[in-house]
Amino acid sequence: MAIMPMAFMLSTAEAKPNKQKVVLYVDLHCEDCCNKILKNIPFDKELKNGVKDLVFDLDAKTVTVTYDANKTDVTALQKAFAKIGKPATTTAPECEHKCDDHHHHEGHHHSHTH
Repeated sequence: MAIMPMAFMLSTAEAKPNKQKVVLYVDLHCEDCCNKILKNIPFDKELKNGVKDLVFDLDAKTVTVTYDANKTDVTALQKAFAKIGKPATTTAPECEHKCDDHHHHEGHHHSHTH
């Protein structure tokens, strides 16, 4: 029994996928955030099944999206992420470098109880 390559299922008129990769910075906290994205982004109607692969990096708070540029683009991807409450940017949040300035001095509360 010969296994038919996937190409036979596509109509010959269809253009070859134009695979592109983009790294999006998303506020990921945990596996649940990743699951929410996995359950929504590839199925977003606006993206026309253009999402081919999603790779999460919780430490870096990034999602690397492989997509078919013939079907969708970075702007549409960002809209889809925003729709599920996970805004995505193509540049690292500036906070990354400034966080050192925002230390919370929790040990320095002066309580004046008499």
